[in-house]
This record gives sequence, C-alpha cells and structure tokens, in this order.
Amino acid sequence: MFTELAEKRRSIKEFSDQKVEKEKIDSLLEAALRAPSGRAARPWDFVVVTDKALLEKLSVAKPQGAEFVKAATVAIVVCADPSQSGVWIEDCSIAAVSMQYAAHSMGLGSRWSHMRGNDHNDTQSSKDYIVGLLGLPDNLDVECIIAVGYPDEEMVPYKKEDLLYEKVSYNRYGQKDA
Repeated sequence: MFTELAEKRRSIKEFSDQKVEKEKIDSLLEAALRAPSGRAARPWDFVVVTDKALLEKLSVAKPQGAEFVKAATVAIVVCADPSQSGVWIEDCSIAAVSMQYAAHSMGLGSRWSHMRGNDHNDTQSSKDYIVGLLGLPDNLDVECIIAVGYPDEEMVPYKKEDLLYEKVSYNRYGQKDA
C-alpha cells in the first residue's frame, strides 16, 4: 500500500558497496518514464551513471549537498529540455520522486541532490559542470541527481504525531476542520 511506502521512505546518504542489479535500475527508469507530466509532454531525459569515477565527480557538482553521490552505486541525472514544457521543473520533480518511491519498494535507498540554479564553483554553474562531464546537449537543463544504492544506514520513519498537520487547512487557509 502506498501510505506504508510513504511512511517508511527516508533519504539515505550512506550506501553499501553492493551493486544495484540492472533489472532494478530498469524498474526505476520505468517508474520515471511512467510519471505524470503536464500535457503528457514528458520533457525529461535521464542519464544513468554507474561508473565510480563519474559518481565521484558528480559528488562535487555543487559545493555541498551532493557528497553522498560518491557513496552510491548508481546516480540518475534528471534533465529536461525547457522548450518542451513550461512545467518541466515540476515534471522532472515528479519523475524523480517516483524513482525514489520505486527504489524504496525494492529495498534500495535514495537521496535527491538539487542541481538547478546551483554553482559548481565561482566560475561555472552546476549545470555547465554536469553538461561537460556527461556530454549533455546544451538544450538540456539539469534538475537533480538521484543517488541510489543499497542502504548502509537505517533511517527511522517520522512518527505520525511529528507530522506537521498544523500546516493543513480545509476550504480556507487557517480553517482546521472540514
């Protein structure tokens, strides 16, 4: 059931050295390719990275917040051509999260590293760094990197009583019951 999956999925930054099987990678990609998109534009492209040297290089695509990518055995770079859809960011985000839930359902861990709008260093954006590293065409923007692998840590689910239900309103902002 999806609610159980949502309850237990947490972001993982410690991964074991166990390789992710090709069938599982294919299932992750299928989950992404089946994701909803605005007007069914499906503007995304995905680059699957399994090469350890490339994973290390991706882990420094921005100054902080991507270092865990080097510990993963797979990273999926989520890109899109913005000219194909005015909601490409949302479409890529939905596809990325679909992969994360699919990963968890297969006993894998995952973590999102946001790239859009970040800088690799003082002279180069994260996008341009990744474009050069992976040979992406210039028309693609990079939304994020999803690091995937077998977890080497256990993240405890949030307790239901710790969920921020005070951020939920009914019918009008601030109204607490239906």
